[in-house]
Amino acid sequence: MLALLAGAATVTATAASTDGTLRVCADPQNMPFSNEKGEGFENKLVDLIADKLDLHVVYTWLPQVVGHVATLPDDTDCDILMGYAQGTGLIEDTNPYYRTSYVLLYRQNDKSLAGVESLADERLKKKTIGILARTPPVSIMAMNGLMPNARSFEVMGDRSSSEAAAAVIAAVASGEIDAGILWGPLGGYYAQGAKVPLALVPLVKEKAGPAAIYGITMGVRPNEPEWKHKLNKLIAANQADINAMLGEYNVPLLDENGNLIKTSTAER
Repeated sequence: MLALLAGAATVTATAASTDGTLRVCADPQNMPFSNEKGEGFENKLVDLIADKLDLHVVYTWLPQVVGHVATLPDDTDCDILMGYAQGTGLIEDTNPYYRTSYVLLYRQNDKSLAGVESLADERLKKKTIGILARTPPVSIMAMNGLMPNARSFEVMGDRSSSEAAAAVIAAVASGEIDAGILWGPLGGYYAQGAKVPLALVPLVKEKAGPAAIYGITMGVRPNEPEWKHKLNKLIAANQADINAMLGEYNVPLLDENGNLIKTSTAER
C-alpha cells in the first residue's frame, strides 16, 4: 500500500546507476503494486525505467506496513523506493507518476447509495462500512459520524494490506457489509474480481480531515539532483504509457485538480 506519514527512510550516498544496475526497494508481496514475481504495476514501471536507461534491475525486498514508510537499512544502496506519497517531507522524492485517492465501494444494485459522492452523505450513517484500520479515512469517517457502524479490517501478522482489501471487497459483494473504503489502487484492482458489480467512487470531495488524494512518487536519495532530474524527465516523457499501464490494473487516476482522467472499469 502507499507508504505514508511515518519514520524517515535512510539510504547510503552511493551514486545512482554507476555500474549499470538499478537498485529498487519494493514490497515482495503486495499486489497490485509489486511482488517477487514481478507482476505488480510498480514492477512494470521499474521495467520501463530500466529499459529506457539500459539498466539491470536488482530488488531489495522491504515489506511495508500500513500507514508507514518502508525504512531502508543503512547498508542498502537503493536508487529508488517505490510507492512513496508526495509531500511528506521525510525523504527526497520524484514528481508524481500518478495521482489517486481513497475510494468508496458499494454494490452497484444498491439504489440506496446511488449518487453518493462524499463521506458527508447522510445516507452513509445508516450503513455498515468496512475500513482498513489506521488508514487516513478512519479520521474522515469519525468526523462524519460514521464510526458507530464501522467494521474494521486489521492488517497484522501474516495478513497483508492486499489480503485485507480483498476481504473488504468480498464482504461488500456478499452483502455482509454495505460499503467499503480502500486505497484506490487496491479498491480498483480487487473490485474487478468481485462476485457482483461494484460501484467505485473516488473520495475527492472531502472537506475535512486528512487528505484522501495523494500523488505517488519514487523516493530517492538526497543530494543527487541529476538522478532525480533524469527520473522526472523519464516520467514526463512516458506518462501516457504509465497511465495505460496503471489502467490495466484498474487504478482510478486523477489529474492535479482531482478529476478522473481515466474511466474505472471496476464499475462493470
